[in-house]
Amino acid sequence: MADLRLIILGAPGAGKGTQCERLVDEFDLAHVTTGDALRANKDMETEYGMPRSFMDEGELVPDPVVNEIVEAELTAADGFVLDGYPRNHDQAEYLDSITDLDGVLYLAVDEDVLVDRLTGRRVCSDCGANYHVEFNPPAETGTCEECGGDLYHREDDQEETARERLRVYQENTQPLIEFYRNRGELIEIDGEQSIEAVWEDVKDAVRSTSS
Repeated sequence: MADLRLIILGAPGAGKGTQCERLVDEFDLAHVTTGDALRANKDMETEYGMPRSFMDEGELVPDPVVNEIVEAELTAADGFVLDGYPRNHDQAEYLDSITDLDGVLYLAVDEDVLVDRLTGRRVCSDCGANYHVEFNPPAETGTCEECGGDLYHREDDQEETARERLRVYQENTQPLIEFYRNRGELIEIDGEQSIEAVWEDVKDAVRSTSS
């Protein structure tokens, strides 16, 4: 099933990263994220310049550059799950012009649940391991089980910042959900279930697209 072509959509905190890891292992897919693709191709020449010229200045990389980078990554992959792309309608239209999708997975989670997930996250200052005060606490409060480092609360995970991230998501990316729903390609999954329950639904959905 390595030729599957999937998108996974969901707000910050919806669990996309966790499910992507499992999809990659289970179905032998490439995990294509915008950030990783840009970092791996900083010096790629495009019609609109190299990604490095924008990234080094702290500027957003323009859609046409992102599109070319993503296309290169997809061309090199037998099958893939896209995470973080497309982010807007124009990117979705471009993606539609370069590949045919097998399915668009959407992890649906209520905003208040997302805020709880985001604000409860704690990260190891040494190795970067992730914990959650409610769902995945370390054995010893404030201490990483992997390396013994101190856990800290990232600025991105403060409530005010978390709600702003969700607002930006709703404004820019939420319309994609309606775009794919209207085309009959959206597969909505209850992302408020346990990780294992979500995974079972994800597996069932992916297998149904390839049957």
